[in-house]
Amino acid sequence: MIHSSTSIEGNILSRYEVKKVLSGEKVDAPKRDISEVKNYRDALYYISKFIEKKQKITVKTILEIHRLTTKNVLDKEKCGKFRQNQVYVVSRHGNKIIKVSYTGPIVKQVPILVKNLINWLEKAKKENICPVIISAIAHAEIAAIHPFADGNGRTARLLATLILYKSGYDFRRLFALEDYYNQDRPSYYKAIHLGKNYQERMQGDLTDWVIYFSQGFACEMEKIYNIIVPLSLDAKMLKKIGGHVYLDKKQIKIVDFMMTMGKVDSNDVVDILNITQRSARRYLAELTKLKLLAKVGGKKDAYYQLNI
Repeated sequence: MIHSSTSIEGNILSRYEVKKVLSGEKVDAPKRDISEVKNYRDALYYISKFIEKKQKITVKTILEIHRLTTKNVLDKEKCGKFRQNQVYVVSRHGNKIIKVSYTGPIVKQVPILVKNLINWLEKAKKENICPVIISAIAHAEIAAIHPFADGNGRTARLLATLILYKSGYDFRRLFALEDYYNQDRPSYYKAIHLGKNYQERMQGDLTDWVIYFSQGFACEMEKIYNIIVPLSLDAKMLKKIGGHVYLDKKQIKIVDFMMTMGKVDSNDVVDILNITQRSARRYLAELTKLKLLAKVGGKKDAYYQLNI
């Protein structure tokens, strides 16, 4: 998620380099790019804590997301503060501006428009509008208002993510919607471009953007669905283990084998993961501790089954 969202905005770090930065390792890259990666991580942490506290999204929430994403990148007086100048989205060839593709609303309208968006989010929730549509519209509206001197795209995507998380679409550790945008950036830019200026945007139609956003969400969900279905546990199982659990790749391979074959033992794990008997027994013990597997038999003939 961090790599894709910053990459969309021109960050040059590869996925591997992003991983190194997040691990605290040194990377030979521009200071700004490194800061953008760390900032996005901090913003995601903020969103996670925000959900846990069950807070209400306000104008201050949007300002804090922006502050976190732009610290040490923008001047301090611009981080988490609405812009004080007119903004233009331009097309460039090198340092030369070719054309102005979008003109944002005037400065004095920005706080009002953001407040209107917050009010609409509350209204849309009460009217039971699909959260995916709400998230799509919030994303488009921040992009259109362009409330900040820089960092509008990242703020828009983080706000959309926060709305989805709060509405029960919590896909942390599962997928990054930004991957869909990043794999075909021209399509993303085309879909989010909503006219020459804010007035034209207000008179336009968001249908194409909502379709694009929803298709992207469905596409990423389907990828995960195809992975998770073989490992799905029924309501009885979830209740028994006390909620959801997160497995690493090796644990998933073991559970997948067990669900295919009906049972698994340490010899199977040795073959599946190409590890020692000692390590195999440790993996099985961990899955048993998580209450996913139940041990059957004695030491010599022990095997494991799904714990239902």
